[in-house]
Amino acid sequence: MKKTIAFVWILLILLAACGRPDDQSPSTEQGEGEETYTIRMAYLVPEEHSAHIQSIKFKEKLEEESDGRLIVELYPNGQLYGSDREAIEAVQLGNLEMTIPAVAPLASFNEKFLVFDLPFLFNDYEAAYSALDGDLGQELLDSLEQNDLKGLAFGENGFRHVSNNEKPIESPEDMDGLKLRTLENPLHTDTFKAFGANASPFAFGELYTALQQGTYDAMECPISLYYTNKFYEVQDYLTLTGHVYAAAIVLANNDFYNSLPTDLQELVTEASEEFRDEQRQLAQQQDVEFLEQLKAEGMQVNDLTAEQRDEFRQAAQSVYDKYESQIGKELIDRALAANE
Repeated sequence: MKKTIAFVWILLILLAACGRPDDQSPSTEQGEGEETYTIRMAYLVPEEHSAHIQSIKFKEKLEEESDGRLIVELYPNGQLYGSDREAIEAVQLGNLEMTIPAVAPLASFNEKFLVFDLPFLFNDYEAAYSALDGDLGQELLDSLEQNDLKGLAFGENGFRHVSNNEKPIESPEDMDGLKLRTLENPLHTDTFKAFGANASPFAFGELYTALQQGTYDAMECPISLYYTNKFYEVQDYLTLTGHVYAAAIVLANNDFYNSLPTDLQELVTEASEEFRDEQRQLAQQQDVEFLEQLKAEGMQVNDLTAEQRDEFRQAAQSVYDKYESQIGKELIDRALAANE
C-alpha cells in the first residue's frame, strides 16, 4: 500500500512539473518580457463618418506594426461619453487613453484654442491647413501637455453651416430670436448672439431629441454630421454659411503616451499624421456626397452670396473685439495671415 501511494505522489509531481512551463510562460507572440498596451479611443461621430472610417485604419496600423503590443478598442457614436467635453475630461484624467473631439470644446481646457473658433477666420481649406499644420498649430498642440493631454494631429470636421425649421437664412436678421444650439464653447455662443439668435450650448448626443421636441429651432454643424446623424429628419432649411472651419483633434492622455516605449510613441505619432491626411481627403469627398443626399432627403439648401457673407462678417466683428485680449492679438494675426 505504501509503495502504491508513493508511486502516485511521484506521478503527480511529474505531471505538475510537465504542465508548469505552459501555464506560466508568456505568449510566444508577445515575446519574453514584452508588455502590451490597450488604447481605448472614444468619440461622438457615427460609423459612417470619415473619422471612424480612418480610426479603423489607425487601429489596424497600430496593432499590425506593433506586432500586437498595441491593442486598440474603438467606441464610436458616443457609446462611452455623450459630449466631446466629457471625453476630453476622461482622457485628461486618464480614464480613457484617446479621443477625437471637435477642437471647439478644447478651448474650455486651453483658451489658446479659442483662436480657431473666431467666425470667418479662414477663407478656405488651404488657409486652415496652413495654420493648423504649420508653426502655429504645432505650438498649440505642444501647449496641451500642461493640460495633461498629448495633441497628436488635427483632423477635419469641415466648415460649419446653419440649419433651422423656420425659413432660409440670408442675413443676420433672419436669425433673430431663433433658439439655436451651439457647441460647448462661449465664443461660439457669443457669435450667434451677435447674429441675433437665442443661442445656448447643449450636448451633441441629445441634440436630435431636443430638435424633435422643439427645445431648439436651429443648430449648426458640418455637412457630414447633418447627414450621418440624420438631422435632416428634424431640420428643414440648411444655409451654407461656412462661418467657422471646424478642425477635429487626435488627443491622447499625456502620461499614457509618455509611458509607451519610444518606438511605440513614434508609431502612434506616425499613425496620427496618416489619419490626418487621409481623413481630410475622405471628409471632403463625403461633404460633396452628403450634401446631395441632404437635398434628396428634402432639406432646402441655400448658399450665401459674397455680399451676404460680408453682412455676417460685419455682425461678428464684436466677437473679435470681445475676445482679442483673451486670445491675444498676435495669435489672431498669425491665424489670419494664413489667408495670404
